[in-house]
Amino acid sequence: MSGMKKNYRAWHKKKSEVNEIVTRPFFHEREIWFCYIGTNVGFEQDGSGNDFLRPVVVLRKFNNEIFWAIPLTKAHKKRKKKAEQYYYAFSFIQGITSIALLSQIRLIDARRLSRNIGVIADKDFKELKKKLKALLP
Repeated sequence: MSGMKKNYRAWHKKKSEVNEIVTRPFFHEREIWFCYIGTNVGFEQDGSGNDFLRPVVVLRKFNNEIFWAIPLTKAHKKRKKKAEQYYYAFSFIQGITSIALLSQIRLIDARRLSRNIGVIADKDFKELKKKLKALLP
């Protein structure tokens, strides 16, 4: 984590706007959306830019309001072999590898969804779920 100061005030303003959204977008499992994730604490994944956006995979849709999401990153950090169990690399845009941050799974309200940017292949989705289940105690 960098020493850069987090702008919680700006995120709080944006979060208040997101909370006022009346109509939630329609979404499905396997879709990848830009999502208003915000500025979070410590090592929790943050969104970026003025809108605090981060791509997420819709893992499990519970209803039209809430779902489990797994944040994505493009960052290719050198990881210890043991840490590999917490990541799943795949591509949904040709030539770009995305990495699902399995340890960062979270419940999301659909009002946080900004725009649909793709879909994870069925084969990759099955593999991602298998890898996530392996993390359960």
